[in-house]
Amino acid sequence: ILRDAVTDLSWQYLAKAKILVIKDIERDEIEFITKTLNCLPISNIEHFRAEKLGFADLVEEVPLGDGGKIVKITGIKEMGRTTSVLVRGSNHLVLDEAERSLHDALCVVRCLVNKKFLIAGGGAPEIELSRQLGAWAKVLQGMEGYCVKAFAEALEVIPYTLAENAGLNPIAIVTELRNRHAQGEINAGINVRKGQITNILEENVVQPLLVSTSAVTLATECVRMIMKIDDIVTVR
Repeated sequence: ILRDAVTDLSWQYLAKAKILVIKDIERDEIEFITKTLNCLPISNIEHFRAEKLGFADLVEEVPLGDGGKIVKITGIKEMGRTTSVLVRGSNHLVLDEAERSLHDALCVVRCLVNKKFLIAGGGAPEIELSRQLGAWAKVLQGMEGYCVKAFAEALEVIPYTLAENAGLNPIAIVTELRNRHAQGEINAGINVRKGQITNILEENVVQPLLVSTSAVTLATECVRMIMKIDDIVTVR
């Protein structure tokens, strides 16, 4: 398995020796391949040692329906804890979208592994946090109260955007959501399928806690950083 150091002459000699060559491997894929095959990368022919090699029962070229081919390696000795996902689609746009969806799903799993808590989705945690911060802002005095109130109002942008993306009336939906939470329905959220406010936990719409806490923390840090800027000096 080589990156790009293959000439036509060397290819010919390797073919005569019945050695399959896989070329044009990207640098960032090398680590994944070495982990999977339980081998070590070799940069020089003089470093060729038996302990650096990987072992497999079968390496074969499998044809795909559209004329393409993939190299399938099975029966790997002491295989690493890796998984390959083959994504196929009619064009690059579909492939990119499928890759993004897979990446998002893996990130959700990663969040859940890092912090094992699930909370209601559908804008429920944000509107509840906004409601409780709004109540706290009334207790505080002076500038602090204004800051907390502004923070509470800013959190409403999440359910507002969710309603907008679902093609609903964001003002009516967020107002109803706020009222339902004020009545003590802390799990009330935006049901995109039905286009109304329902108990989102009963609909099994959940999200990892880390998603919400990370979003709020990063947004807060970003605002704090902007507020620390006193002046901007423009240069040519």
